[in-house]
Amino acid sequence: MLRDSVRQGRPTIPSFMSSGTDRDSAGRQLALEYLAEAWNTAEDEGIESLALAHASLFAALATLVRAHGEEATAKLVAGLPDRIKAGEYSLERQTH
Repeated sequence: MLRDSVRQGRPTIPSFMSSGTDRDSAGRQLALEYLAEAWNTAEDEGIESLALAHASLFAALATLVRAHGEEATAKLVAGLPDRIKAGEYSLERQTH
C-alpha cells in the first residue's frame, strides 16, 4: 500500500470521512496517499514544505473554482476556520 511506503518520521495521511459513497472515500484516500508520496519526493529534492503547501492550496482552489465556480468555492473556504480550530487538519492530533 502506498501509505506504507511513506518514510518513517514523516506524517502519514489519516483516513477521513466523507458523505459520499465508500468508492468516493476510497478514491479520496488513495489520492491523499499519492499526494503524500509526491510531497515526500519533492521534499527529498529540496522543495520546502511551506512552498509545497502554498502550491497545493493554489492548485486545489483553482480546481474547485473551475469545477464549481467562485461562489461555491468561497462558501466552502468560509467554513474552514471553524474546521481548522476544531482540529480536523491537525495530523498530530488525528494520529495519536
